[in-house]
Amino acid sequence: MLRNPIHLRLEKLESWQHVTFMACLCERMYPNYWAFCQQTGFGDGLLYRRLLDLIWETLLVKDAKVNFDLQLEKFEEAIPSADDYDLYGVYPAIDACVAMSELLHSRLSGETVMHAVAVSEASITTVAMLEMTQAEREMTDEELKENPAVIDEWDIQWEIFRLLSECEERDVELIKGLRSDLREAGISNIGINFQQ
Repeated sequence: MLRNPIHLRLEKLESWQHVTFMACLCERMYPNYWAFCQQTGFGDGLLYRRLLDLIWETLLVKDAKVNFDLQLEKFEEAIPSADDYDLYGVYPAIDACVAMSELLHSRLSGETVMHAVAVSEASITTVAMLEMTQAEREMTDEELKENPAVIDEWDIQWEIFRLLSECEERDVELIKGLRSDLREAGISNIGINFQQ
């Protein structure tokens, strides 16, 4: 899928910055999962919210203890299968789940950079797939690079990256600010509005 210089730059960040970056992108994919659950009656859309809240908590509260093994197990049962639904919304929902799984795995393994790249890719995939579906055709990487929706997504990822990369050490105020901005916006990477 689309490569971006951001993937190389992420290597220079610390692990708390990777985790914050992933949490921000999951926050922007959450409405896609929630909307799918609402639309189909599948699972519990708020499970994603609760997991994301636990992850933010580990970023904000020193020594917050979370059993991520158990959380991952619960979450894996909450991932829809594309074969079961004749509905476009299943794809963005699955991408959101892929991103959350990467984030949970990073909390278990302590390896963060490759998971951060994977979450970045999951989010851009959602955007690119929707653009191609609406255009009713495949697009080349060149075309996608010029696509306004794809450009917007990269811009937002870079913006989050830049804010994080300017920090010398873990900045709780910045983390809180990112969390509340994204949560209050309640708009997904493909423009789905989250109304509780």
